[in-house]
Amino acid sequence: MRITDTHAHLFWESFREDFDEVLARARAAGVERMVVVGTDVASSRAVFETCARAPGLFPTAGIHPHDARDSVPTAREEIEALCAREECVGVGETGLDYFRTLSPPELQRENFLWHLELAKSLSKPVVVHCRDAHADTVELLRAVPGVRGVMHCYSMGPDELAPYLELGFWISFSGMVTYPKNEANREAARKVPADRIVFETDCPYLAPQTRRGKRNEPAWIREIVERVAEARSEDPAELAERSSRNAAALFRLPPIRSAGESR
Repeated sequence: MRITDTHAHLFWESFREDFDEVLARARAAGVERMVVVGTDVASSRAVFETCARAPGLFPTAGIHPHDARDSVPTAREEIEALCAREECVGVGETGLDYFRTLSPPELQRENFLWHLELAKSLSKPVVVHCRDAHADTVELLRAVPGVRGVMHCYSMGPDELAPYLELGFWISFSGMVTYPKNEANREAARKVPADRIVFETDCPYLAPQTRRGKRNEPAWIREIVERVAEARSEDPAELAERSSRNAAALFRLPPIRSAGESR
């Protein structure tokens, strides 16, 4: 199995002591590339430092909706500079979270719109967080036509898929799709077109069912792929490789070579 983890937070303190071992386990599991995602200025800086430590790691920079109250001009200047760097493959994590509302919704919307306009100006994809904010997320995405991106950690069901697919977005599934009571999310995974599905761990969060409650890591993405492959009646290795090609198209990553191709 050869796969790309499209959303990992490998810069977190929980990975500092065993970073090399985490990468080794990921490689052994077939995870050849990881998109490492920033959530504020400090973490976005750390993402670039993390990605410089090993091949196959690709950085993004952004301000999470939880931190939208800190999305001030000086912070935006730094995020914009990081996003403009050649090695940066995406803008975000950004979006809307009305479940916890750690920042006021109006500040979240303004912060999200700024990221969307930045992503469009740089011709880079936006990494979208959406929790209990479907209607406003769609409204703001439609307000910036031409922006492309991914619905990170898609947690909704099939009924909410249509506007994101119509806007040309990719849909990313996390460990949540493995949870026994989350049949609506698995039904959404069945409905996503083959060329729009990608996978992520969102590590260190949202470990898949067999590891639930533990620190998540990229190697465990195999369980996510296998569960979705079962739901879609597909071969897991084929789904993994196709989703990696999708990730390459989304983030403009170098291609993963086909099995048997010389390196």
